[in-house]
Amino acid sequence: MPKGTHDAIEDPRNENILISVNGELFPRKEAKISVYDSGYLVGDGVWEGFRVHQGCLLFVNEHLDRLWQSAKVIGMHLPLSRQEIIKEVKHTLEANQMKDHIHVRLMITRGIKKTPSQDPRLTVSGPNMVIIAEHKIASEDTKERGITLFTSTIRRGSPDYLDPRLNCHSKLHEVQALIQAIEAGADEALMLDINGFVSTCNATNFFMVKNGEVWTSTGKYCMNGITRSHVISCCKRLGIPCKQKDFSLFEVYGAEEAFVTGTFGGITKVTKVDGKSIGNDKHSPIIERLQVAYEEMIQEEIKINLKNG
Repeated sequence: MPKGTHDAIEDPRNENILISVNGELFPRKEAKISVYDSGYLVGDGVWEGFRVHQGCLLFVNEHLDRLWQSAKVIGMHLPLSRQEIIKEVKHTLEANQMKDHIHVRLMITRGIKKTPSQDPRLTVSGPNMVIIAEHKIASEDTKERGITLFTSTIRRGSPDYLDPRLNCHSKLHEVQALIQAIEAGADEALMLDINGFVSTCNATNFFMVKNGEVWTSTGKYCMNGITRSHVISCCKRLGIPCKQKDFSLFEVYGAEEAFVTGTFGGITKVTKVDGKSIGNDKHSPIIERLQVAYEEMIQEEIKINLKNG
């Protein structure tokens, strides 16, 4: 059965978590939002997902920078300040007695509509904010096995109609791409940009290794992931050339190594693209070096958080 980068070890504690809805905590089965909510009706909202280790919200300022940028792009006023949002997240974590191996999903929609409509002027409430914190450890089996990709016919869009860098609730084209990949027997989807160059995956960022260099897309047609930026920084630390450039499937099929990055899974090896094997099944020297360097970056972030309280 195909598996993806969001595979997590089952944790029964998640059945009894408390979820924050506009600052009020509800048991999982009782946490609800109106069917008139803008996010449900038209996908009008923004979100972020980040990790918590040793009680530290990892790279939270970078995630909030992106949240504020996304909200500004869609003309939505966020209901709380950055510090107030962090306070609400920490309150949710404390209520659930969560400190380590936690994934937090923060979602903010424009609010409740008077009637089903796209028109933001028909919103009759302030924004709705939901915080879901879950116990989540990434599957070691997926990490060790790696994933396979299938190139979808669904393209990443042009910035002039829905900028792919916008982290909004409207993710239907990524869902369509993933469905194609699953039906083709792959784990996740590789997506091209409007010019036919490799852009990203349906839920992660794509990297490949060629002649000892790490390549990733220009970033114009993909979500500019926080982990993506950290991996680029890791390359600089290690002295590994890293290029953000246009490249096609021609180069991908001949790659020495390939991997994807994401907040939850970190760095995950890609073993096949469109049925074609990538690199050596047993040894991926660049990936292994980057995985170590990225884990060191996380530990540094934890130390800084603990030092600053």
